[in-house]
Amino acid sequence: MFGSVENTGYEYDASGLSGPIMIPKRFVWPYGGRRVFLSGSFTRWSENIPMSPMEGCPSVFQVVCSLTPGYHQFKFNVDGEWRHDEHEPYVSGNYGVVNTIYLVREPDISPTILSAETPGRSHMEVDNDAFGHVEANPRIPESDLEISRHRISTFLSTHTAYELLPESGKVIALDINLPVKQAFHILYEQGVSVAPLWDFDRSQFVGVLSAMDFILILKELGNHGSNLTEEQLETHAISAWKEGKFQQHRVLESNEGSHPWRFVHAGPHECLKDVALKALQNKVSIVPIVHSDSEDGSFPQLLHLASLSGILKCICRHFKYSSGSLPILQLPIGSIPLGTWVPKVGEPNGQPLAMLRPNASLGAALSMFVQAKVSSIPIVDDNDSLLEIYSRSDITALAKDKAYARISLDDISIHQALLLGQDANSPYGLYSGQRCHMCLRSDSLHKVMEQLAKPEVRRLVIVEAGSKRVEGIISLSDVFKFLFGIG
Repeated sequence: MFGSVENTGYEYDASGLSGPIMIPKRFVWPYGGRRVFLSGSFTRWSENIPMSPMEGCPSVFQVVCSLTPGYHQFKFNVDGEWRHDEHEPYVSGNYGVVNTIYLVREPDISPTILSAETPGRSHMEVDNDAFGHVEANPRIPESDLEISRHRISTFLSTHTAYELLPESGKVIALDINLPVKQAFHILYEQGVSVAPLWDFDRSQFVGVLSAMDFILILKELGNHGSNLTEEQLETHAISAWKEGKFQQHRVLESNEGSHPWRFVHAGPHECLKDVALKALQNKVSIVPIVHSDSEDGSFPQLLHLASLSGILKCICRHFKYSSGSLPILQLPIGSIPLGTWVPKVGEPNGQPLAMLRPNASLGAALSMFVQAKVSSIPIVDDNDSLLEIYSRSDITALAKDKAYARISLDDISIHQALLLGQDANSPYGLYSGQRCHMCLRSDSLHKVMEQLAKPEVRRLVIVEAGSKRVEGIISLSDVFKFLFGIG
């Protein structure tokens, strides 16, 4: 719920009277408090408008006022103290330091670019209308880019991992002495693709088990020179698998360069920016949030598995009603260096986007995951139009009914592998698009961020309107690298 001037009997404009042109403007105070009020030049600084906490986010207060176009000043009264938002434009005036806005005729409040999906609508349907689209090749001053990045960086640096913790929920952790087979069955049953590993002897978390581990195990089982047999998989412990890979290669491929027992984690008091950078720098999909009351870190408590998706959701929520302060949000993704794109004909040094046909073997897909270091592969038809997507996390479905023991990686197709993991009671067909999430090159960065902030959406496939021909792919890490200015 949000407060509204209309709800309190107020309707203010710059002169205190109703005008012929009124623009709804949402004011937000995201820094907490018990009672928050708004006052400004549009109330002649004589009235305090009560602000209401947002539903689900009690530290964020908001109110909507109807104002005339033009220049306005305002500030907030928080628990009896006059405050201004240091992250928004401000000046010093007769009423101290105040925030400023300039309203043009168009309303400041944009409709939610991507809220809940329209009921009954498939993810494979692409929004082809003008809503959410912007001009094809807009130009943005370098200063606006830096301002946007600075404001996002400031927000992430002043908010901690505590804000990611849900009110309730469960976190799965695995004992390192569990058999590998049993561990992956647990991952499949729990619907997760990664879990922290607990060493009872050391009373510490020592690493993670991921879908990439299962991929490497399946590839080793399919290798006739393998030292690991299906029978051994029944009793082969997670610890033995991790240590074996370390001894063979010294660097574990499954974590793309991380030590097998290196546990990348963060504390609840670490800022969101540091958590995001840990995920990017270590190329991991989750960063466990661990807390310990002792100085030596003993008896740690696993609080949450932080993801870039959760951090992006915080960004979208914070700037939801002040997106005008981030000019880059309105840029179309086709105009900024974001994601991996299909190279244009004749483009020098163009690297082809990893794609496969549905009749390609599962072995080819697993090899592509390892060699190309990608987390998902678009499955396309002969015209390169998107049919499905196969992700690393899909591999855990082969733990169902020990399917991995009955198949040959080179004899089963991706199409068949997807059928193995499909719920027999699912009302959707294999290529219904319920697993595919897409966008257009003309979609704004704001729209893409709102989509990726959903926990079930890990990447977006960029497609051509109408034909759904694949043009590129955008991951969560791509978005954060752009927002942080990381090349």
